[in-house]
Amino acid sequence: MAISAKKKMEADLSEAFIKFQRDLLGRGPQEAKTYIVCDMIISRFKGVLTVEEKHLVSHEKGRRVVKEMRQVLREMYSEESEEIVQRITGCKVLSSHSDISTKMGERIEVFVMDRDVERFLDDKQK
Repeated sequence: MAISAKKKMEADLSEAFIKFQRDLLGRGPQEAKTYIVCDMIISRFKGVLTVEEKHLVSHEKGRRVVKEMRQVLREMYSEESEEIVQRITGCKVLSSHSDISTKMGERIEVFVMDRDVERFLDDKQK
């Protein structure tokens, strides 16, 4: 059975994000899963904290420092993340959002696209 275009694109996005994060931080998440939902690309990364960050988040001040540092990094490299999404989907990113849970060691990325990506993929396959 052939893999659907949507599932392939989701896997391609996850793989590209892992590679980008490895190149940027020296390590990527332990697990990445990307979902295409209408006009949004949603990526969930598990196991994102470094050994040092895991030590820091055991204290309130450390949690703030880790969240702030990760937010600064995200802002610095948001254009590159958006370019990955645009290159793979063929659609334009209108906005992107990110947050990290220091409790769970997870990060979520949401990209709002200029069109319904699911419908765009369906139309391309016809």
